[in-house]
Amino acid sequence: MDDLDRLCNLIRARHPGIHMVTSEELDALDLIREASRVQDVYLWQWDAMDGLTSPLDRQSGVIENTLHPSAACSWLLDNDRGTIITLLDITAHLHEPGATRALRRLLVHASVAESTVIVVDHESKLPAGIEAWMTPFEIGLPTDGELDAIVRRAIKAADVRIGVDAKINSEDYDLILKNLRGLTKRQARQIIRDVVTDDQRFCAEDLNHVLASKRQIFARSGVLEFVESPATLDQVGGMGNLKRWLTQRESGFSEKAQEFGIVPPRGVLLLGVQGAGKSLCSKAIATAWQRPLLRLDPGVLYDRFVGESERRLRDALGQAEAMAPVVLWIDEIEKGFASAAEQSNDGGLSRRMFGTLLTWMQEHEAPVFLVATANDVQALPPELLRKGRFDEIFFIDLPGPGAREQIFKTHLERRGQKLEAFDLGGLVSATDGYSGAEIEQAVVSALHQAFATKENLSQGMVEKALRESPPLSVTMRERIDELRRWADGRCVPAE
Repeated sequence: MDDLDRLCNLIRARHPGIHMVTSEELDALDLIREASRVQDVYLWQWDAMDGLTSPLDRQSGVIENTLHPSAACSWLLDNDRGTIITLLDITAHLHEPGATRALRRLLVHASVAESTVIVVDHESKLPAGIEAWMTPFEIGLPTDGELDAIVRRAIKAADVRIGVDAKINSEDYDLILKNLRGLTKRQARQIIRDVVTDDQRFCAEDLNHVLASKRQIFARSGVLEFVESPATLDQVGGMGNLKRWLTQRESGFSEKAQEFGIVPPRGVLLLGVQGAGKSLCSKAIATAWQRPLLRLDPGVLYDRFVGESERRLRDALGQAEAMAPVVLWIDEIEKGFASAAEQSNDGGLSRRMFGTLLTWMQEHEAPVFLVATANDVQALPPELLRKGRFDEIFFIDLPGPGAREQIFKTHLERRGQKLEAFDLGGLVSATDGYSGAEIEQAVVSALHQAFATKENLSQGMVEKALRESPPLSVTMRERIDELRRWADGRCVPAE
């Protein structure tokens, strides 16, 4: 069902209260007005600037003396019979006992009078006595068909205003539509307006503008982040088992594979030593499968208002689904959901957040491939590790000799160094127990020394940088050994 069908069903089912938490107020109001027309139900609307009005009845005017929410609720208690009542931003007024009391009375009245009170707000901190009467309603992101209509209307309006030369083939147009997925109607409309206003043209080159604008929007939200993923699987040293698994599963997304009875892959969990290449693998998966990579930072999900954190997580997961097919990367997942594994003093928030994630992992149907990485397995809730949550759990250990040689080649060549100037065998022998990140940092440190002394980078400089920085396998040997013992028999070795 689309948003309109869902809302009409709630109204027909006589839900006394519906709560829409959204920053897209215009979309919410359009939806409510359309539901009022479809249901043939009279519509009232209240806000603190205009008071009580009837937006679909031009003859009704403004009801006098209803600017205060208590006065508006009192008027409706006396005059309302079987209507839809929209209250905008009333949450900010509910710190007043009179306003809370008036709204509770209105909700009781609505349940008897077969009315529906719809609270539209940008935040979800309702008092418990009000929230108990409310049915949450999340406005979905626009479909491909809706995005198509938005783009066409925006271009047509711009053409009338400033003149637009729209020359684009169907393939490039579909690609632009695809990259507008995950945005609200307003955001998509504004991006297209910006694109055509910039040069009064709409063409294939505008795709870069669309992508850049979308990244800025996601960056402002702070929850999902576009990640550039130039890494290829060839640049990931070692990890042969993981590479073979990914190569085999790539074809599992095709229609032929599903007709064969194969369920598309849903995700992997990468456990391992810090700096061993888990983040690099996440980026390489997206590149190998030619999918956008979205990073979800669980640390920024938590909000001081009750219910807001769960909503942020649901919104982020919904955005990922709307943009599918994508790779969704949750880095260091234990930092975001560690408290779910133990008794915490957060009022159960961590467990609710974790439950939301588990439910989504189990039930989502959109082609979103989840890559979760973790360093501290002991901090992970046991429910996350049971079979079926992920397609596979891989353990990424410190790189072996062959992998270390490939890592040195990658980082030296990336920085313009000639491999024949180095004894790679000697560097490999000197880095037993080093992670990929530690090897990279040694190359970087040696480059700084070479630049400062105005010399070419040499073997001795790299070896000196290695000696001056003991690896994590030495400073945290006991913890790494414990992690290896836990992974033995529980995880598939990535190498």
